[in-house]
Amino acid sequence: MTAPTEPLTYGSYLRLSDLLACQSPRTDEHDELLFVIIHQVYELWFKQILHEAALLQARLEAGNAAGAQHTARRIAKILKTIVGQLDVLETMTPRQFASFRPQLGGSSGFQSEQFREIEAVFGRRDLDAGGHAGTAAALTRRSVFDSLLRFLAGTGQDVPAAALERDPATPWPGGDPDILHLLEAVYADETGAAAEVCEALVDIDEGMQEWRYRHVKMVERIIGAQIGTGGSAGAAYLRSTLFRPAFPDLWAVRGA
Repeated sequence: MTAPTEPLTYGSYLRLSDLLACQSPRTDEHDELLFVIIHQVYELWFKQILHEAALLQARLEAGNAAGAQHTARRIAKILKTIVGQLDVLETMTPRQFASFRPQLGGSSGFQSEQFREIEAVFGRRDLDAGGHAGTAAALTRRSVFDSLLRFLAGTGQDVPAAALERDPATPWPGGDPDILHLLEAVYADETGAAAEVCEALVDIDEGMQEWRYRHVKMVERIIGAQIGTGGSAGAAYLRSTLFRPAFPDLWAVRGA
């Protein structure tokens, strides 16, 4: 006989007993639990962004404009949410963070494998996969912008063959006159589906840049100009990542 299964409940569906056992502060300091939970929630949102980005690329390459817009808007909303969570983290004072920081050892947010994978999915190629299979794969397959070019080709736009057939493991150079001319044509019909899809990707790009900026200011607010946890460059490194758009051509075309 098949053993009877337990009825599904809110707790069992969400595996709350496992989830709530995942926080293991290394000190008795009150604020460390907040620090742990905030960063665990970030990683859950990063997982969701990767999940949505895979669907976004599939929808772009299938020519599904409405679906691509919907998915891109969701990613942008998630980015707004994780930026908002920094408001909670910033209720922690430098002294409160210092009370448990020595116990963090070599751990650092710079080690987030999922965030590196997100950056690779959105086109960054100067990354060390660090043995993470997801990032390694993302560094060699088409980026979101490559998928956008395929979407635009499917709408009848004259996308250069070299752009469609390029090695996706190489960085997108940006500034190609043919691509900018193509995007000008797309934006000439500003209410068309293709222009709306491009704008939805700009929303994502702006959200990524907003996240980087708020992250810089949060780090400066809590640790100032000190070396980051785990020996990272801290705020100095974060500042170097500011204003590095994922889709430079979608910004450059605005001045056309």
